[in-house]
Amino acid sequence: MEVTIKSAAEMELMRESGRLLAQVFAMLDGYMQTGISTMDINQQVEDFIVKELHARPASKGQYDFPYVLNTSVNHVVCHGMPKASQILRNGDIINCDITLEKNGFIADSSKMYCIGQVTPVAKRLVETTYQAMWAGIQVVKPGATLGDVGHAIQKVAEAAGYSVVREYCGHGIGREMHEDPQVMHYGKPGMGMTLVPGMTFTIEPMINQGDHRLKHMKDGWTVITRDKKLSAQWEHTIAVTETGYEVLTLRGEESLPA
Repeated sequence: MEVTIKSAAEMELMRESGRLLAQVFAMLDGYMQTGISTMDINQQVEDFIVKELHARPASKGQYDFPYVLNTSVNHVVCHGMPKASQILRNGDIINCDITLEKNGFIADSSKMYCIGQVTPVAKRLVETTYQAMWAGIQVVKPGATLGDVGHAIQKVAEAAGYSVVREYCGHGIGREMHEDPQVMHYGKPGMGMTLVPGMTFTIEPMINQGDHRLKHMKDGWTVITRDKKLSAQWEHTIAVTETGYEVLTLRGEESLPA
């Protein structure tokens, strides 16, 4: 495993990509509503990234994926493919997972949207998954381990009665969308790679309402919960700093935990 440590100049470029990606979600905040299709979301995001931000949607064409984002609705865990026939309805929860490249560097982030009035059960899952992501982020610092990150996430999820998806994980990121290391969302404290300044990676827990086991659909991309119960995911791109962490994709409505 060879981890790419970013220089100060490279980190500045990573920050710019992250800042632009946060703007994509700010745009989506006013767009997401009942009655639109997941393909509508794809087109809106592509137009905004290309025409407004003068950047590249990094997911399009990656591993032959034809769209600019993943739209994972309700029991879809990840890699949901946009469809003109898939219309958002009252009570849906949807994860929009978007990557953006600017000046050779990529940022990766995802956000859950609650469409209309969602059930308390769905809202609790979405909120707990967000808390689990931040629990993992908050332990990032030089000298911590990837096991510390995974354990912090797992502890929050399982305390709420949920399960952590194990087949998919966070990843290093920079000039390539997927670099070393792999960042598991479960683990044991003190285990795994030790974090050092200049590392950049995603933390993106997928948390299931029921069992952690998955089913892969015939389209070759879409992954759903085997028991058809709900799943949620949040994601940020993180940098390890000299004193802790920096969230490179922090959105305007977010504030760092005290």
